[in-house]
Amino acid sequence: MHLANGRHLAYCTNIHRGESWEEILRALKHQTLAVRDRIAVPGTPYAIGLRLSAAAAQELKDRQRLAEFRRWLERESCYVFTINGFPYGRFHGGRVKEQVYVPDWTTRERVEYTCLLADILAEIVPAGVEGSISTVPVSFKAFGLGEEALARARGHLWECVEHFERVSSRSGRHLHLGLEPEPLCTLETTSETVEFLERLGADRPQDARWRRHLGVNYDCCHLAIQFESAAQSLGRLHERGILLSKVHLSNALTVRPDTEARSALEAFTEDTYLHQVVARGEDGTFSRFGDLPAALEDARKGGASRATEWRIHFHVPLHHLPSGVFGTTSEHVADVLDWLRDHPGVGSHLEMETYTWEVLPPEIKSRSVTDQLSNEYLWTFDQLRNRKQLLA
Repeated sequence: MHLANGRHLAYCTNIHRGESWEEILRALKHQTLAVRDRIAVPGTPYAIGLRLSAAAAQELKDRQRLAEFRRWLERESCYVFTINGFPYGRFHGGRVKEQVYVPDWTTRERVEYTCLLADILAEIVPAGVEGSISTVPVSFKAFGLGEEALARARGHLWECVEHFERVSSRSGRHLHLGLEPEPLCTLETTSETVEFLERLGADRPQDARWRRHLGVNYDCCHLAIQFESAAQSLGRLHERGILLSKVHLSNALTVRPDTEARSALEAFTEDTYLHQVVARGEDGTFSRFGDLPAALEDARKGGASRATEWRIHFHVPLHHLPSGVFGTTSEHVADVLDWLRDHPGVGSHLEMETYTWEVLPPEIKSRSVTDQLSNEYLWTFDQLRNRKQLLA
């Protein structure tokens, strides 16, 4: 939906199951519209943050099917301004873990998938609205990319920059791609992200197109886990002239890892997604663990338990209040919104992303997904209204 200062807000439909286009469209009709009917002013355009798997994108590129989808959007007074192009394949109902980064940016599959998403988005994003696509932060560090592979990844991203430029010119819609830093990935910190993008720019020093079509998808959960300051991170990106393609409004778990807290964390160990942990010690140093069970095992051996705080990559609802031993990183989200308020010309795309509903512990998942998403909106509306960012 339209916000002040030309910004747009949606929730990401990766919360719903669906890998085929038929399944995705069914979720839009039955779940997304149910949320819209709860929170949107009737007759006002309602924004959708679309997630398309590679398989669904292949189906949707059919001209007739795409035209039918455009007509459906028009009938329902809905519009799409962003696509989540991070998960290539299945994202629910089975083990995802590190496979969410496959294929990575060293592969042709990732290039072709992303370019196809740009082709689709150019056909459905409204006139006068920018289109964004979020993507993997190059790769996963454990995959061990060397310099040759990183150079290949930069070359592939340059191909996408060129494609986005052509599609933007042809369609009259400004499209851009956002790399999404994430714990234990090739790009996990602001410093790593800036360094990578500037190295990419140095590969073609006379070509500034990347600054228009390639930037960062800033996920609040991911950067909060790194114990980064939102103002410093966003400020550095802005100072270096790096495009803020999209902001994911998302929330992480925090705990002081004593015995009680570690016992309570067992409820968050599950087999679908990675839940990376960054632990801060009393001396300010950091330890990183590829998944929550690894951190818990290290603590049992007397290791990570010496940390003063763990931050855990588990997207909990924005409106979830800290309780018992658990805290959240919602303060980081608030700091991001403060920064955006103070920089009205930066970052036009906001997307709420709490994709973990299916695997949340029962005490958090005590309501329907429609109820949860409605409350995500209400929480976000309150935050925006407090900053005079929500249009009446």
